[in-house]
Amino acid sequence: MSTGESKIMKNRSFTAGFYALSLLRLIVGFTFTLYGAKLLFGVFGGADNAGHAVPLLSLFGVAGALEFFGGLLVALGLFTRPAAFILSGQMAVAYFLEHFPQGWNPILNGGTLSVLYSFTFLYIAAAGAGPIGLDRLLWRTQRVDEA
Repeated sequence: MSTGESKIMKNRSFTAGFYALSLLRLIVGFTFTLYGAKLLFGVFGGADNAGHAVPLLSLFGVAGALEFFGGLLVALGLFTRPAAFILSGQMAVAYFLEHFPQGWNPILNGGTLSVLYSFTFLYIAAAGAGPIGLDRLLWRTQRVDEA
């Protein structure tokens, strides 16, 4: 393989990774929004699996608002970095408040999703929205591989 072909393959895989980042952001943001809708609106069984919503001015109400609106921002790729950073922190707090007191192991204390969401949002906060998202459309930001 020549040097020119090597650069093309490298750029294609680099670009493919950015599109995968956008897909990851979209899926994670969307599923997180569903958790917020469950708490805020009582859908999908609600907070208590009986279809009830939580009071908005409670710890779970604030968590539901962050999950619904923050997840929506991340899914749309709008204010992606700050939204993802806040959601990463929220999931870390959720882990240490709800799961860690039952033991350190996420598999045994039921905190696996909290850990995975926390670190996924931290990655998105560091990496950005990727090439597909409203951040890029509205502010015309340039992708790293186009610089």
